[in-house]
Amino acid sequence: MIKGVIFDFDGLLVDTESIWFEAFREALQAYGMDLTVEQFSKVIGTHDAELYEMIEKGTKKPVEREVLLQEVDDIFRMKMGEPSLRAGVVEYLEEAKESGLRIALASSSKRAWIEGFLTRLGVLHYFEVLKTKEDVEHVKPDPALYIKAYEALGLQAHECVAFEDSLNGLMAARAAGLHCVIVPNSVTAHLPFVDYSHRIESMSDYQLKHVLQLLPI
Repeated sequence: MIKGVIFDFDGLLVDTESIWFEAFREALQAYGMDLTVEQFSKVIGTHDAELYEMIEKGTKKPVEREVLLQEVDDIFRMKMGEPSLRAGVVEYLEEAKESGLRIALASSSKRAWIEGFLTRLGVLHYFEVLKTKEDVEHVKPDPALYIKAYEALGLQAHECVAFEDSLNGLMAARAAGLHCVIVPNSVTAHLPFVDYSHRIESMSDYQLKHVLQLLPI
C-alpha cells in the first residue's frame, strides 16, 4: 500500500530544465559549442561536475566556469520570467494531502533554490520533508536522497512512489527500492527510460489515485 509520495523538483514540478538548456545553449555558442538536447539531457538530475566535464570537451576555446555560469544565469533569469508549476502539480499535491499520503521532495539541487521557488509558488507547506544536495554525499543517480526522504517520513521504500522527469532520477528512485512514475518534459522526453512503474506525459492527464492504482504492487 502506498503511503508516501516523493517528488523531484527541477523539470518535474517546475520546468526549469528547458530554460536551463536554452540558457546554456545560447551562452555556449560564443565558445564554439552547439549544445544539443541529447547532450544536455544526459546530465539532468545529477551533479554539475558532469555538465562541466562535457562542456570542457565540447568547447573550442577555454571556459572560465564562473564567467560562464554568470552568463548562463543572466540568460536563465531573463527567459524564466515569472515561474509557474507544471500542469496538474497543485492538484496532485492537494489530492495527496487530502488522501492522507505523506509528501516529500528529493532533489539534487540546493535547498535555497528549491525553497525559494516553492515559497514563491505557494506550495512549500505541502511538503513534510525536503532532502537536497546538502543532505547527502552523493546526489542522483545515487539513491541516498530517496533513502533519506522515505526514512524521514517514517516509511519503508515499498510504501513510497517517486515522481521523476529524468533518467538519473529514475535510477536513483529504483536503486532506493521505490516505485517510480515518469513525467518527462520537453528536454527529457526522448531519454531511454526503462524499469519504471508507470509513465504519464502530464499530471493533468490523470488523477493521482488513478496513477497509484496502476502501480505494480
